[in-house]
Amino acid sequence: MTIQYTDLLTIGAGGGAYPAAFRLARAGRSVVMVDPKGVMSGNCLYEGCVPSKAIRETAEIYQSQRRFAERGLPGTITVDFAKIMAHKDSIQSRRYQQHAADLAATPNIQMIQGKARFITPHEVAVDTADGERRFQCAQVIIASGSDVFIPPVPGSEFCLTSHDLYKPDPALKILPERMIVIGGGYIGLETATFFAALGTRVTLLQRGGQLLNGMDPGMVALLTPLLDPSIHILTGIDVTAVEVTPEGGRRVHYTHGEENDTIDGDVVLMAVGRRPVIPAGAAEIGITVTRKGVAVGPDLRTAHPHIYACGDVNGRVPLFHAAVRQSMVAAHNILGGNIPMDYADFRHIPTTIFTLPAAAYVGITPALAEAQGIPLQIGRYDFEEDSRAQILERMEGGIQLFFAADSLRLLGGWVVGIDAGALIGQIGTAAAHGLTAYDLARFADQHPMSAEGIGKAARSLF
Repeated sequence: MTIQYTDLLTIGAGGGAYPAAFRLARAGRSVVMVDPKGVMSGNCLYEGCVPSKAIRETAEIYQSQRRFAERGLPGTITVDFAKIMAHKDSIQSRRYQQHAADLAATPNIQMIQGKARFITPHEVAVDTADGERRFQCAQVIIASGSDVFIPPVPGSEFCLTSHDLYKPDPALKILPERMIVIGGGYIGLETATFFAALGTRVTLLQRGGQLLNGMDPGMVALLTPLLDPSIHILTGIDVTAVEVTPEGGRRVHYTHGEENDTIDGDVVLMAVGRRPVIPAGAAEIGITVTRKGVAVGPDLRTAHPHIYACGDVNGRVPLFHAAVRQSMVAAHNILGGNIPMDYADFRHIPTTIFTLPAAAYVGITPALAEAQGIPLQIGRYDFEEDSRAQILERMEGGIQLFFAADSLRLLGGWVVGIDAGALIGQIGTAAAHGLTAYDLARFADQHPMSAEGIGKAARSLF
């Protein structure tokens, strides 16, 4: 069998892979990207960030129209779910064409559709539709991402997943009257709010006592009462089975304490989490794999200095933008001869929960500060007094900034409500660069924009 040499092979072609691939190709290195889908952008574009937010933004427009209509302003919008999903598909198609053009215009990169597995630390086999291919690799980036976790619940095959819902040409093309969401993490909660805004009656079943488990309870407590009150949220639930009803719907069996009960819906979304996709042979060649994923430090190197793991597969911060930054760290360290010269800052990566309304956070929040014994000073700004929030009739929530009590250096923050996803990046940049409350207070942000609330939150301390 012929073995082809390449300077870099990436296992995956998403955010953890292609930024490094393009950087090394521009430096004259030969690059092979291997991905089961055979296209760039990974799960983010296929079934994650982009398609879900295409639906979200449409649902938010409809929700805003209803809000204004309730105040006597003219105009009506009807929900055409098929057109919403077609809009989502068109965005995915447009971006795939964009990525294909970028790939075609870049020399030194080869894309292969297939499944990669390690033979040795420097040899990778790729199973393709035309048979097996072998590569001798100077460097490897594992960026195989994550996949939907399906718990061993009888009847789970009767549930939809985020893959079914958001992939190109999705399984769901008719807006359901009733939806049951199993799981109160960010995927389940976001989806619940999208469909509730479009008119679906949603019931969400959460196993634990807190929605968005693992996130700061204070932020979750601010967000929860702002969600659509039509969403029926049940906590402390153990789902025991899912079955098809005689009418073709779905029935979920569950326990709540000592009681057994059922609930019926038209569709069920199983959204209890994701798990890393570990390439075959990784453990056998000595790569450390934990429950969260491939073990790496901030330099992204594995136990083999020439093998890196970026993105969801390492479980550090499973977000697309985090994967992109990690990919560039790996590229810089590869160009430096596998001697670390760049490091990923896992602490200052903003996270947004794209519910309606949204919430976002970055850095150290009060629960983490308490656990680490860090005293905080908290600056606050309520959107109730914000001009943009008033213009859009979205005055719920606000901004909280968390400063070191002694130096007033910004350590973190959260935003609940309007423009949360847009504002958190500005807060994260300030925290990552060590800015203080005085620095934020002196900056004249734009009016009438919600970002001016950041400076006002800082000035609330003085």
